[in-house]
Amino acid sequence: MTLFVTEVSAPTKRFLATLLPIVLLSAPLPLLAQSSANGANQNASVALPLEEIQTFAEVFERIKRAYVEEVDDSTLLRNAMRGMLSELDPHSAYLDEEEYQSLRESTQGEFGGIGIEVGMENGQLMVITPIDDTPASRAGLLSRDVIVAIDGTPTDSMSLQEAVTLMRGEPNTQLRISILRTGEDTPREFTLTREIIRSESVKHELLEPGYGYLRISQFQSRTPDQARDSLERMAREQPLEGLILDLRNNPGGVLQAAVGIADLFLDEGLIVYTEGRLADTEMSFSATRTTPAGDVPLIVLINGGSASAAEIVAGALQDQRRGVIMGTDSFGKGSVQQIMPLGNGEGLKLTTALYYTPNGRSIQAQGIEPDVEVVRGRLEVAESRREIREADLDGHLSGQQAPRDRQQMAERLRDDYQLSEALNLLKALNVVDRRRR
Repeated sequence: MTLFVTEVSAPTKRFLATLLPIVLLSAPLPLLAQSSANGANQNASVALPLEEIQTFAEVFERIKRAYVEEVDDSTLLRNAMRGMLSELDPHSAYLDEEEYQSLRESTQGEFGGIGIEVGMENGQLMVITPIDDTPASRAGLLSRDVIVAIDGTPTDSMSLQEAVTLMRGEPNTQLRISILRTGEDTPREFTLTREIIRSESVKHELLEPGYGYLRISQFQSRTPDQARDSLERMAREQPLEGLILDLRNNPGGVLQAAVGIADLFLDEGLIVYTEGRLADTEMSFSATRTTPAGDVPLIVLINGGSASAAEIVAGALQDQRRGVIMGTDSFGKGSVQQIMPLGNGEGLKLTTALYYTPNGRSIQAQGIEPDVEVVRGRLEVAESRREIREADLDGHLSGQQAPRDRQQMAERLRDDYQLSEALNLLKALNVVDRRRR
């Protein structure tokens, strides 16, 4: 058999001489032609494609000979590996040493940046969600904003990891990004100052006596313990009559943390399972009987920035009929990535499995559809035809001003329509429940 039909240079021959033993060792023993038709079919299904390897060698050689600038073999091979992974899906990537270290730092919860989770969609760099209390969230970046340029460099030819590396940097340094928002024709310019991103993943408060609010901004290893502590604190102040679990703009995080949060509200049944090609990628997680939230009426808020682990929690609670899911469709990232170190200090981020809800729904590219759709908005008070009230009459008696914290809460509910509607629904559920008794 003739493997190559074109003449190649001596350096490329040396490269191929190194490659071929790998090809032969990676393939089954009868890699070359087999005599029987059955053997040939079996070989075709498992052997590496020699014609494509030949084409790869041709492309490699032509770049070496004709590209306008000289490129060394290692750069070409690294670029080939990057391309091989980036074409699989938006989340798989080849990580050089710096990128690999950067990813490890981000999973440990502290890094210099602007505080956004990003992904690729249809070749565009897109904001999945801004992280709470970071430069990105304070500047007003929104889920599904398309980042068209970073410090003046267009992003259309960037890989996801290149974009992340550009946006990371030393605290107190500035970053200029251009974003294109849905429904707008002209990009918006933002100049942000990088900070050390240390986001607290859990916050809580009482919206009204008996009605709690639990905000989870991302899923870290300690998130379930923090959430349990928050529930206990609110219950000590006053027995909870209802709870809002806010997962909006939550980009996900640690799988086990998502399972732990769902387990706070479920006392039995499946939470999530994964399926992949390898046995060790197939996992399932079920609820335990310890359930601190009991049967407190529950509303779960989601939106287009709720992704991955946030969708696992919402999907489990929806399938188990534990709460009402309210808001807008979630992002739809239902894939599992493993970080695999390589011997040279670099690494791979490889998608190895998909998440499924207890009822067998795939989250990937589908997302979680809310039970009650409520779009993002703001309550507005109509000025026309306002009825006359006591306060409008001359000489009316003055009442006491509402406490400052009550005023602030009223303003917050006015500015957050989804949260306001969730609170109203919780109250309605309690009214219905009391009448049934």
